[in-house]
Amino acid sequence: MHLTIATWNINSVRLRQAHLHQLAARLKPDVICLQETKVPDDLFPEAIASELGFPHLLKRGMKSYNGVAILSRLPLTLAEDTPDWCGKSDCRQISASVESPGGPVTIHDFYVPAGGDIPDRTANEKFAHKLDFLAETRAHFLKYKPRRAVLVGDLNIAPLEQDVWSHKQLLNVVSHTPVEVDALNSWRETGFHDAIRHFVPADQKLYTWWSYRNRDWAASNRGRRLDHIWVTPDLVPALHSHEVLREARSWEQPSDHVPLAVTLAL
Repeated sequence: MHLTIATWNINSVRLRQAHLHQLAARLKPDVICLQETKVPDDLFPEAIASELGFPHLLKRGMKSYNGVAILSRLPLTLAEDTPDWCGKSDCRQISASVESPGGPVTIHDFYVPAGGDIPDRTANEKFAHKLDFLAETRAHFLKYKPRRAVLVGDLNIAPLEQDVWSHKQLLNVVSHTPVEVDALNSWRETGFHDAIRHFVPADQKLYTWWSYRNRDWAASNRGRRLDHIWVTPDLVPALHSHEVLREARSWEQPSDHVPLAVTLAL
């Protein structure tokens, strides 16, 4: 069995639901994880899932901000006991499992706080929230060791030097500061392997996000790798292939993030 899991910060599912047809055609995923759906659950455009041939849908959303969802060709079992991170009830995680040879695979879909513009927890509440969120996720996965799990999402941190267009210029810019990188690495080290860098060596540039502020994003190519797919060590032997759908940044009314996917041979 091949299981392809795609992840995308769609930046409003109602605005960009038509793009999901392009994603499905190009990546041919079995599971699509979305972030920043920006819609309460009762207004989620559920018809798009059926149109795509994804009859199974789980969602956790709120008005205007955040929001996560999982669309699947395979039956999903919702993880009911996910934490209320930082006590904010702000719809930043949804988890579910799918059946596969060897047992269920748990999929964790995360949207980590962006953290604002000032990399100082005392001067910026949003940055403090981001660091607290990362500390809580690390503590949770230390306590509940993941097994046969895939963690995906917009984690809003580019950890490696080649995950940003200029390591030197972005060291003091939120998303690439040492304190964030250390926090993200500590979370990953609770029991996950960077599945995308499994295929793309760490000395090669790799981005999944380009700012809307760059009018000609492709020419300037000032990107960052903010979107990630991690797998637990027991799934590393199953890693088969990956794709980063860079072309999506040029779609009409694009998200500033592009979809990426990993295929497991289970």
